Amino acid sequence: MFDCDVLVIGGGIVGLSTAYALTRAAPGTRVTVLEKEHALASHQTGRNSGVIHSGIYYRPGSLKARFAVEGAAEMVKFCAEWDIPHEVTGKLVVATAREELPRLHALVQRGRENGIPVRELGPTQISEYEPRVTGLAAIHVGTTGICDYGAVSRRLAESSRARILYGAEVTVIDRRPWGVAVRTADGRVVRARVLVNCAGLHCDRIALLAGDDPGMRIVPFRGEYYELKDPSLVRGLVYPVPDPAFPFLGVHLTRGIDGGVHIGPNAVPALAREGYGWSVVRPRELAGTLAWPGSWAIGRAHWRYGAGELRRSVSKRAFTDAVRRLLPVVSESDLRRADAGVRAQAVLRDGTLVDDFLIREAPRTVHVLNAPSPAATASLPIGREVAGRALARL
Repeated sequence: MFDCDVLVIGGGIVGLSTAYALTRAAPGTRVTVLEKEHALASHQTGRNSGVIHSGIYYRPGSLKARFAVEGAAEMVKFCAEWDIPHEVTGKLVVATAREELPRLHALVQRGRENGIPVRELGPTQISEYEPRVTGLAAIHVGTTGICDYGAVSRRLAESSRARILYGAEVTVIDRRPWGVAVRTADGRVVRARVLVNCAGLHCDRIALLAGDDPGMRIVPFRGEYYELKDPSLVRGLVYPVPDPAFPFLGVHLTRGIDGGVHIGPNAVPALAREGYGWSVVRPRELAGTLAWPGSWAIGRAHWRYGAGELRRSVSKRAFTDAVRRLLPVVSESDLRRADAGVRAQAVLRDGTLVDDFLIREAPRTVHVLNAPSPAATASLPIGREVAGRALARL
């Protein structure tokens, strides 16, 4: 009667880590993964900066804090075990204005509460790590690293031995007391005892198809990147002090596993769930975003912040000015455009930006409804958490 025990929707790193955890926790469990694209990790997983986050930014006791700290150590171990390119680089978080100093000191305290080693630096010590970076003060976070999350995703898929169906966009979900039947756009039907929704940018749509009101909607934010033509200007990872009112980390400098240095991202509203440029507009998806009251509440509350992000999107000079706060030697001619990504940000009806991972359960179903950064870092413990909830429903 059943094609599998657990059906996972979404072939990004969270869905694949869930499949991996299912088969580790309960050998013999039949797992199928539905991926609407023709390759794994095509969206958030494959378009991020490749950073293994330490967990310093996240509220002590939150899922993000706990899973990021655990996940960072596990990700390094996983990469080492499977010979996946990675490096523990450490990073600097740099204050460039006096009003940022209290927030920097608060980060030090938060890091210590989360069990993360943090070293405070003055201007001279900053130059020991990054000779061309300037600031009033900084902290060094030694557990931050970089890796190839695409390669991690492929290894998780192979190791899980899950059946993966590509080109399988979900269009109908029929949930019954005995289990769940899913129909895809190409007419395939898959029956499972339990459904796990790891659809990322489309997770709210999947929840609604299953008959569940998720109480949130995904509002997509595009993150645009440049890269340094001369990567020798930066040795490692350099971040500004984040604004605690937003789940975005600001324009930062990231030396990737390939040796290149990416700069960004900003955060601008995307006109489609997979809107990687201003020219990508999907009217139905845009209408859905505009119909959600939370979208308008965000605009009313944070229009000044949004105006600055839009300005950096349309003006290379404005983007360069943001970079020059950290790296004064940079000019517009030093930057060239790189691929953009889109963040799946859960927003509540009142405009609240959900700031923690959000996992909800329903009959025969587990929904992962908010898993933006640092979800790649935290993917192994997230996968175990979701797998445990799914197995409890078998």
